Amino acid sequence: MTNASPPPPAALAGADTAGWAGHPRGLSTLFFTEMWERFSYYGMRAFLILYMTASVANGGLGFDDRHAATVYGNYVGSVWLTPILGGLIADRFLGQYKSVLVGGIIIALGHFTLAFKTLSTFYGGLVLIVIGTGLLKPNVSALVGSLYETGDERRDAGFSIFYMGINLGAFIGPIIAGYLAQRVDWHLGFAAAGVGMTLGLIQYLVGKRRLQPGLDRLAGRPMATATAKGLTNNGAANGFTANEWKRIAAVFVFFVFATIFWGAYEQAGSTLNLFGDRYTRNEVFGISYPSSWYVSVQAGFVILLAPIFAWLWVRLGPRQPSSPAKFALALLFAGLAFLLLVPAGAMAHSGAGVRVSPLWLVGAYFIEEWGELCLSPVGLSVVTKLAPKRVLSLMMGVFFLSNALGNKLAGWTAGFFSSMPLPTLFGATAAVSLAAAVIMFLLIKPVRNLMGGVL
Repeated sequence: MTNASPPPPAALAGADTAGWAGHPRGLSTLFFTEMWERFSYYGMRAFLILYMTASVANGGLGFDDRHAATVYGNYVGSVWLTPILGGLIADRFLGQYKSVLVGGIIIALGHFTLAFKTLSTFYGGLVLIVIGTGLLKPNVSALVGSLYETGDERRDAGFSIFYMGINLGAFIGPIIAGYLAQRVDWHLGFAAAGVGMTLGLIQYLVGKRRLQPGLDRLAGRPMATATAKGLTNNGAANGFTANEWKRIAAVFVFFVFATIFWGAYEQAGSTLNLFGDRYTRNEVFGISYPSSWYVSVQAGFVILLAPIFAWLWVRLGPRQPSSPAKFALALLFAGLAFLLLVPAGAMAHSGAGVRVSPLWLVGAYFIEEWGELCLSPVGLSVVTKLAPKRVLSLMMGVFFLSNALGNKLAGWTAGFFSSMPLPTLFGATAAVSLAAAVIMFLLIKPVRNLMGGVL
């Protein structure tokens, strides 16, 4: 990327094009804020279930697989559930900027609380991270959308750049925090995650001035005060127009199928994390590495593939798949990834002490990332285009509920890791994903009708 700003087209006359590649300057601020927040989240998540299942003698909590999977599922599910409340608080009370700031402070406190070696501080730290993420996550995405005027064609590309920041943090976090946790001390890994969030807060405060145009744009929208009274601009009792209801229905459809996708994809932190730790040869060229590093593989592929996908969508232009079609493709890729893991699971299940090549996991993650890039940045962008402006953060929180339910499913699935044959476990995940892909392909035209011209 470059700071050179190409001359703005006529449609963007007066728009901020002084940032990266002709985007608003505030995009870089939000890029690094989210990068450090994701550093903290994925850095800790990379070793969370491993810490819980490690023996007390090895500094862990000594939980069995089912108990650890339940705690993991409840935690990651709650992290993605609370953004609904965080969006509501921002829309009605704090505003997006303050919600992100307060949320980041609470997240940092949560990670530092986890650095203490007691069971009460362990659960307390998780609760703080859940609360803080609920405030931060939907509102930082809403701030990205606010940088662009309605109809600004740079919006999707801007979200793609923002998504690179998410994955850069998700790539670095497990490498640093995961290494410190597994090779030095578990609690040092937790503290490293807290340092990452603190750096993100500093970046956010320093760059506030760059966000001001977007904040002014948000302040100029109809706010939720009238909505809270059940009134629209014309005083009608129904809060939304017929077209708005159709678009909300489209968001709900995307939500359902995104839930299924995340249920498969987020097993990277649960089922596949245990598989990588117990059944995979964690070495390359004779050099061993922490199993938590596998969590970085997904983000690494996103960083490599995102520019290709961005180029592809621009190259295809109006011939590119619609948003519903991209969701269907995402589910197809998720199913194929787990189908690839079925023979790896069979080999690992064939005898005690068998460890398979790490290329099985790497290959599955490569296929999965084709799916994520068809769904996640597209989903963020389409919600900002479909949601009624006065409840944008709330609708973003509702969409993040798909991550909550998907992560809960991923945690629940990990509970069967020790009691179900791995080929069966991986095969069932593949079957559900592929069936959902077929259904989504059949729903492309009806969903596009609900979207009312939004691509």
